[in-house]
Amino acid sequence: MHALLVNVTIDPGHKEDARIQLETNVVPRVKAAPGVVSGYWMESADGQHGASVILFETEETARAGADMANSAPRPDFVHFDLVDVREVVAQI
Repeated sequence: MHALLVNVTIDPGHKEDARIQLETNVVPRVKAAPGVVSGYWMESADGQHGASVILFETEETARAGADMANSAPRPDFVHFDLVDVREVVAQI
């Protein structure tokens, strides 16, 4: 299993806009992606940073997910800080 890690910065004053974008566009698109096992999205208390961990069945599908993240249209108020694929080496 492999994980796609994504960290974003959200411009001040756009916390709710980012949440709407996440719920209406990002989550449905990721849910439909091949090889997705599960996904988790988190936000900082100030609403200016977000992080996600999306688990994929294989490295290949995780890398395809990273390509999708990098090429998908996104609003001007969301900035990607990290898009990285890593092998899952343990879980509970």
